[in-house]
Amino acid sequence: MNKNVRYISNLTRDTYAIILAGGRGSRLHELTDWRAKPALYFGGKFRIIDFPLSNCINSGIRRVGVVTQYKSHSLIRHVSRGWGHFKKELGESVEILPASQQTFGNWYEGTADAVFQNIDIIRHEIPKYVMILSGDHIYRMDYAGLLADHAESEADMTVCCLEVPLEEAAGAFGVMEVDENNRIIGFEEKPENPKPIPGKPDKCLASMGNYVFNTKFLFDQLKKDAINERSERDFGKDIIPNIIKEHNVFAFPFTSAIENEPAYWRDVGTLDSFFQANMELLSPTPALNLYDAKWPIWTYQEQLPPAKFVFDDEDRRGMAVDSIVSGGCIISGAKVKRSVLFDEVRVCSYSSVKDSVLLPDVVVMKNCKIQNAIIDRGCIIPEGMQIGYNHDHDRAKGFRVSEKGITLVTRKMLGLAVGYE
Repeated sequence: MNKNVRYISNLTRDTYAIILAGGRGSRLHELTDWRAKPALYFGGKFRIIDFPLSNCINSGIRRVGVVTQYKSHSLIRHVSRGWGHFKKELGESVEILPASQQTFGNWYEGTADAVFQNIDIIRHEIPKYVMILSGDHIYRMDYAGLLADHAESEADMTVCCLEVPLEEAAGAFGVMEVDENNRIIGFEEKPENPKPIPGKPDKCLASMGNYVFNTKFLFDQLKKDAINERSERDFGKDIIPNIIKEHNVFAFPFTSAIENEPAYWRDVGTLDSFFQANMELLSPTPALNLYDAKWPIWTYQEQLPPAKFVFDDEDRRGMAVDSIVSGGCIISGAKVKRSVLFDEVRVCSYSSVKDSVLLPDVVVMKNCKIQNAIIDRGCIIPEGMQIGYNHDHDRAKGFRVSEKGITLVTRKMLGLAVGYE
């Protein structure tokens, strides 16, 4: 075996990953009323949590804990069904770590506290490294390179980062300054005026919310933070700023495998960014390649029949163009254009859907016209309804219209029963 391959294999085997998946995603409004943001659907058949989980498994990290909190029923159900087949006896597992009030009787109070409350579980795994990952971003990344960089630089902590435009980072991301060796010498959590990268006045170095720690060092810092009454129990606000002066904390730049191309990473934290990221997948050569057999995105999926397109009359033709159409969908004498249809969507005769995202189990009745819309799971669009053509009319119906003119429709807005999804 190649010595470098064996070295990487040892690093990944000695790593325990924690995915922080308890976030609400309040800027997604009603789309996360009944589900945590990491449980939100994406790309026709996946959920957001599938991306960091797949990155772990594809990178060779087979011991993973998923920290849950906010409205976690659908998230727990999805992870249990799709990721519960790993064998603990073989040194691999994907475990749910709900807020169980093991320490002070509190729910998770911040990202650092979420890890602190699971110290005993981590300790039982006896890892050399602990990798802490955000559970609500879309990207593909081989974590082995991050681990190797962490070990070779003899870091106590490594922060994964990427270059972000200043206006995008302002008030949204942790921003860092580094020296010529990528050692972090300054860190601000969500500053309103981020410091630019020297020589790149329009960009800054933003944290992705992904960290690697030496296990003992992590435990020591979490214990100190837990007794600090002024702490907000957060890695970005408290842990990182308090350790960069006296400890070896390095940045690891996340870069694209394609030269001169920006790395693909999306924070789908708003209705507009969620919509846009799904629309990007419709490109003939999208920046996020979901068809790469060497780096598959794993998920739970039901056994569904193939998609079907029926009727071929001039005014009643079942068709879809420049679209993603998932299993169990039936396009019956309707037209779909530049849209993403999740599992078991039905579009009935004489209706048209364009530039839209339809989540699972949506039914579009006859003679409907939908454009520039996000239709939540289980919605039944009444016959003859128009959505996305007149924003004033959309608002009058109780629908939400985003800043960029995307109309969100949920079951509650349609007067239908709601529940966990």
